[in-house]
Amino acid sequence: MGTLLPTSIAVHEETEKQNGSQQLHPPKQKDADVDAGALFVLKSKGSWVHCGYHLTTSIVAPPLLSLPYAFKFLGWTAGIFCLVIGALVSFYSYNLISLVLEHHAQLGHRQLRFRDMARDILGPRWGRYFVGPIQFAVCYGAVVACTLLGGQCMKAIYLLSNPNGSMKLYEFVVIFGCLMLILGQMPSFHSLRHINLVSLVLCLAYSACATAGSIYIGESSKGPKKDYSLQGETDDRLFGVFNAIAIIATTYGNGIIPEIQATLAPPVKGKMFKGLSVCYTVLTLTFFSVAVSGYWAFGNESEGLILSNFVDNGRPLVPKSFIFMTNIFTIAQLSAVGVVYLQPTNEVLERTFADPESPEFSLRNVVPRLISRSLAMVVATTIAAMLPFFGDINSVIGAFGFMPLDFILPVVFFNLTFKPSKRSPIFWLNVTIAAVFSALGVIAAIAAVRQIALDAKNYQLFANV
Repeated sequence: MGTLLPTSIAVHEETEKQNGSQQLHPPKQKDADVDAGALFVLKSKGSWVHCGYHLTTSIVAPPLLSLPYAFKFLGWTAGIFCLVIGALVSFYSYNLISLVLEHHAQLGHRQLRFRDMARDILGPRWGRYFVGPIQFAVCYGAVVACTLLGGQCMKAIYLLSNPNGSMKLYEFVVIFGCLMLILGQMPSFHSLRHINLVSLVLCLAYSACATAGSIYIGESSKGPKKDYSLQGETDDRLFGVFNAIAIIATTYGNGIIPEIQATLAPPVKGKMFKGLSVCYTVLTLTFFSVAVSGYWAFGNESEGLILSNFVDNGRPLVPKSFIFMTNIFTIAQLSAVGVVYLQPTNEVLERTFADPESPEFSLRNVVPRLISRSLAMVVATTIAAMLPFFGDINSVIGAFGFMPLDFILPVVFFNLTFKPSKRSPIFWLNVTIAAVFSALGVIAAIAAVRQIALDAKNYQLFANV
């Protein structure tokens, strides 16, 4: 659909004499049209297996440890129903957006970024002023959130080993930020494939630990008395439901499906479905085991992060070594998740400061890359250290970001690209999904803003929470 614009990359499917493989070449007509962000960061060299690693890291992340907390406001029936619906709708939406990308690639116009899709399908203003800024806010917000959560997990280990320790949260955030600064120098999305394989193993590991710990505590006399009743006044319970739905929806959130598909070597047809199948196999094992076991063990006393329930007033309910191990797995995967969500920022920085005519690792490109990426991580770490309540702010970003990027725009793109008959079930299914999740996005944003208002009295810069 549409014409080939300067920032696009055309797909030339030609048989090469030496290896018979298909390659992706940037346009050669005008040197000024070559996009350094696509050329260096979004290299199209990966297989569907690598794609599965990237997808798993971006979706199956430590926020899944908040699912028992979401069940606290929904109860068993509604909680499991929302979890199942979230899995089905997100898998469906991600496949739709993949089909749209494949369609444009087959027409010789491969779109590598979310904003490219919006520009070509909805119009230039949509890509520049709506999708681009929203995606940047969501992804950079995820980097800040990962840095903050990594610092909190490090502090939890520190206090367990040294209850009277004097180190503050912002110090641990800075330490984790230094790790992220090093990993953030990885040159391209494709270069993260081995890190993301380790990340896949880590998410299985800490999910297994969270499940095993919950079952152990639930079966023992150490845990709280099981109570699954919904608590609070009517308005609190209502907003609790909205907040829980937002937590589940954003846990399934991704926001970078086009950028992940851009890492696939052409031809891309059918590869994304295989990658998503890998991801959702891992997702099913982890999301449902952690949500069900955590809520079963702790009921309406489930904390925002289920690992917090493993310690009761400073007294560990499972062996200390088990808590150390679980937190280390979580910290390690958080670093991988943060680097994955840093890629859209890296792509923008590379496009702005790099010279596509110079070699990728020439001094001309390495120096600005090192400086710009380091500054991006320094800013993210500073925000995380300064605003330890950033989770509340991130909820608003998630409501305005993940909902449209992952649930609304995919079905809109599909209907506008393939133009299914208005009498067909798929057309009305897509319209229904867009309408329902638009309403949920607005409601979730209102609930998140309300939570900020309630917590505002506790906000303090560089607070040691």
